[in-house]
Amino acid sequence: MGIFLEKWSGPWLLYILLLYIITNECRAISRDGEALLSFRTAVVSSDGFLIQWRPEDPDPCNWKGVKCDKKTKRVIYLSLAGHKLSGSVSPDLGKLDQLKILALHNNNFYGTIPSDLGNCTELQGIYLQGNYLSGLIPNELGKLLDLKYLDISSNSLSGNIPVSLGKLDKLVTFNVSNNFLVGPIPSDGMLTTLPQSSFDGNRDLCGKQISTICKDDPRESPPNSQSPNSDQNQGGKKKYSGRLLISASATVGALLLVALMCFWGCFLYKKFGKHDRKGLAMDVSGGASIVMFHGDLPYSSKDIIKKLETLNEEHIIGCGGFGTVYKLAMDDGNLFALKRIVKMNEGFDRFFERELEILGSIKHRYLVNLRGYCNSPTSKLLIYDFLSGGSLDEALHERSEQLDWDARLNIIMGAAKGLAYLHHDCSPRIIHRDIKSSNILLDGNLEARVSDFGLAKLLEDEETHITTIVAGTFGYLAPEYMQSGRATEKTDVYSFGVLVLEVLSGKRPTDASFIEKGLNIVGWLNILVTENRQRDIVDPQCEGVQAESLDALLSVAIQCVSSTSEDRPSMHRVVQVLESEVMTPCPSDFYDSSSD
Repeated sequence: MGIFLEKWSGPWLLYILLLYIITNECRAISRDGEALLSFRTAVVSSDGFLIQWRPEDPDPCNWKGVKCDKKTKRVIYLSLAGHKLSGSVSPDLGKLDQLKILALHNNNFYGTIPSDLGNCTELQGIYLQGNYLSGLIPNELGKLLDLKYLDISSNSLSGNIPVSLGKLDKLVTFNVSNNFLVGPIPSDGMLTTLPQSSFDGNRDLCGKQISTICKDDPRESPPNSQSPNSDQNQGGKKKYSGRLLISASATVGALLLVALMCFWGCFLYKKFGKHDRKGLAMDVSGGASIVMFHGDLPYSSKDIIKKLETLNEEHIIGCGGFGTVYKLAMDDGNLFALKRIVKMNEGFDRFFERELEILGSIKHRYLVNLRGYCNSPTSKLLIYDFLSGGSLDEALHERSEQLDWDARLNIIMGAAKGLAYLHHDCSPRIIHRDIKSSNILLDGNLEARVSDFGLAKLLEDEETHITTIVAGTFGYLAPEYMQSGRATEKTDVYSFGVLVLEVLSGKRPTDASFIEKGLNIVGWLNILVTENRQRDIVDPQCEGVQAESLDALLSVAIQCVSSTSEDRPSMHRVVQVLESEVMTPCPSDFYDSSSD
């Protein structure tokens, strides 16, 4: 025995032990776990949600975002919505052949939709909306005969809608809006019964569902067509609708292109920038200039540029659709947030020059202060106040400590006042168009500041108050905005109402618990209202809830998320009600969720 150990000692023994360990580790995880680990490998950046996925676990059933069948331990549910995941969607998800719900929406996924998903024949819901997915819709999705919910809207998908999707006779929800799809909409199966909103915002779709005749099929005519004369009588309306659809689609495409290019700049920088210790040195070299607003930056341009040159990937604190955000620390200890926006072209540059000049003049307690910007050869570096409390999204969904009732009310009040100032007191007035919890920042005292309205389209038409550039985040968008791309103050009010529901419930607008039922947070609220259980929306972890202020706040939220824009209040009115009815409730009337 001693001779044997002596013979196999040294590097050979180490090699055998290492091989044994690796082999056993590989056997430690189930087949579904291996598929999910492959999915995680394809994710190049996130908010840290996937760190808890450990390969040494026997199965993935206790991983965040994963739900398994209790008996078989097979994965039946994968929900990773809104976790800033970027990268491609791994085709190994097709190995989860017992998967029922796949929810990856509101992230930064790019690349194609894997055709391997066609192997997941148990799928009942696919939610991929609000990403940067491109390429064709896979024909293989037509194999998913149990599919009830398919939402791939607000991506960059192109090509035709596969005819195979017409075989999905169990579809309840189908949405391919706001992509670059072309050609005839299949006139088979459930696809013939879908509303126009399922297809809005595409470049060149045609078919009866959207009352648009396909050029290559003169026999096909829109619904309710009676005669050539009636077609002529309605010609003006059709031309107007066609122009509106083309205009909305073009602006959708422009916005998606800007967001995609800025996202790619952010992704490539974070992936490869770590090897370039110069950081932003290349951006600010060769003709960069500093523009300061009202003396808000008590530093020389030379000092600021010198600091900018030292920033690298270690200073990144955020990466959104329109640029990377850095933390900038000056020598005197003052902190700033630096948003890097890549220049697109001369027109884009002129637009921002004009807009920044106006935004730099806006000062308000409940708005994030724009101090100035660096105009570099390749980008604009916007300098904002740094808020130590992070975002409301982080406070609600990512931190262990819970916000109490008073803190939530103060945050809602601050956001309302900031948005009301943009709508009613700015000149010209501003529509934010992307109100959401990640765009509400908090200071050290949990006071709210509305941020990221630098891309808001300034209202120039004093009569219509309408803009046509589609922006925003799925789950917060008003129904009429999603259909037409026409933004008004009332579309902001709707988003604010969704924000209030998010703060009240502690759930994201497209939480997994809603998706299972084909709903979002507004749909859930509507069900609770019909059952007279609207108080059930309140977060059970929230302490100190007062019944009177809760009821008043729910009344405001219900009005804000009305499906009819005319029924929504103005933000001035919202602030008045919040001050008079919500912030001053009867102190003895506390709401105990356990008593209901």
